[in-house]
Amino acid sequence: MTKRSRRSKAKYQSRPARPEGSRPVQQPRAMPSEPASPARVLTRAQDPAIRYRHVMPEVRRIGIIAGVMILVLIVLSFVIG
Repeated sequence: MTKRSRRSKAKYQSRPARPEGSRPVQQPRAMPSEPASPARVLTRAQDPAIRYRHVMPEVRRIGIIAGVMILVLIVLSFVIG
C-alpha cells in the first residue's frame, strides 16, 4: 500500500466556497517614506573597529578557556597514564 503525499491529499480536499461576486481583499502597498540616496557616506559608526569592539573580549575569554582545558588534559594524561 503506497502512502499518499500531502500534495495529492490537498488536491482532493474541498475548498470553502466564496460568496458570489466577492473579490479577494488587496492589501495597500507601502510607499517608501524617502528615496534612497545614491551615494552612501561612511560614518564613524560603520567603522569595523567600532562596530565589533565587543568581539575582542569574547575572543580573549574563549582563548583562556581553551588554554585551561588543554592544561587540564595534559595534567590528566600524566595522572592517568
